[in-house]
Amino acid sequence: MKNFFTGFAYPFRAFGLAFKYPKIIMYSIIPFIVNLAVYVSSFIILYSEIISTSSRLTGSGNPEAGFFTEILHILILVISFVFLLVLCYFIIVIVGGIVSAPFNENISLVIEENLTERKSDYNPGFWLDTWLNIKSELKKLAFYFSLILIFFLLGFIPLIGPIISVVLGTLFSFFFNALDFLDYPMTRRYMTLRQKIKITYSRPMISFGFGCASFLIMFLPVLNIILKPLCVISGTVIYFEKEYGKEFDITNKI
Repeated sequence: MKNFFTGFAYPFRAFGLAFKYPKIIMYSIIPFIVNLAVYVSSFIILYSEIISTSSRLTGSGNPEAGFFTEILHILILVISFVFLLVLCYFIIVIVGGIVSAPFNENISLVIEENLTERKSDYNPGFWLDTWLNIKSELKKLAFYFSLILIFFLLGFIPLIGPIISVVLGTLFSFFFNALDFLDYPMTRRYMTLRQKIKITYSRPMISFGFGCASFLIMFLPVLNIILKPLCVISGTVIYFEKEYGKEFDITNKI
């Protein structure tokens, strides 16, 4: 369990590095603005629609509405609020991941060059770099949702299905978040998704601890957008400090 808590602590250790290098703040501004606009607008539009629909169906707010009608309306709003938090998490995973990928790559590169004290050989040019990172995000998302769909379907198994679905889905989300934020140094080494998964699992307890902390951070409304660069920073730091790529470090041709 020591390695789990070691991995869990990494995002919180990244605060100092975030302010140490001014470029990191600069690279964080555009994805912050875009992701905040997407997150807030999605939440407000959807929740407003839910409030309106619930009021119309239950009759809440009418003078003749009874006590239990108002309780039902409040219950619907509470459940919908929790559901929207989950939905907005997926929106940030999908939209935020794609939009911020090139900027997160630059943040990760700044950290790598300062940790290794050498200039990176990775210089594919802006457009190719952008394409490589977006392609990497799309492959990860396909991997994520293909397994999440399986875990969702397991939930229909009588009695034990929902428990299995929640447990496996949560553990996999921990692993995916670790993979997601460890990804940038591996993308710069042109590794395949299969290699990235293998590398992430090469330090299982550290990865799950780091992924757990990252998952919790990414689940926090609005704060997830502000704190996401910390996960990018810590993912790069943990990759080099724990020598994730030592056994697999390769540089392929594009």
